[in-house]
Amino acid sequence: MPNETLNKSLYSHSLFLNLMHRLGIMIDVASAMEYIHNGCSTPMVHCGFKPHNVLLDQEMVGHVSDFGIAKMLGAGEAFVQTRIETIGYIAPEYRQDIIVSTNCYVYSFGILTMETFTRTRPSDEMITTHLSM
Repeated sequence: MPNETLNKSLYSHSLFLNLMHRLGIMIDVASAMEYIHNGCSTPMVHCGFKPHNVLLDQEMVGHVSDFGIAKMLGAGEAFVQTRIETIGYIAPEYRQDIIVSTNCYVYSFGILTMETFTRTRPSDEMITTHLSM
């Protein structure tokens, strides 16, 4: 992709995403999430949702990538157990039980949105110091 990843655009000193670019990218990501959770015949959980996995094309349209560790939910399944987690982007209550679900990745979307608009990583000391409160 010509503009590489959301991660690079957020943290590069030579690139700048204005508010409208960031909003547009997050709408693109939300649309992709809605499709993989509800639009596919078999719902899917990405399991690696982070700025590195959002590619940006020439028009700064966001494309969710890297489905290598994605999990398919079977008929009637709301969650699956796995050993995969993306630290900082997984809801704490799911991380302990190593369970992934579409609900779990709605939390990840919220974290990604926060990071996109504040340019603060979820592993940043400012964020992690308030986790135990």
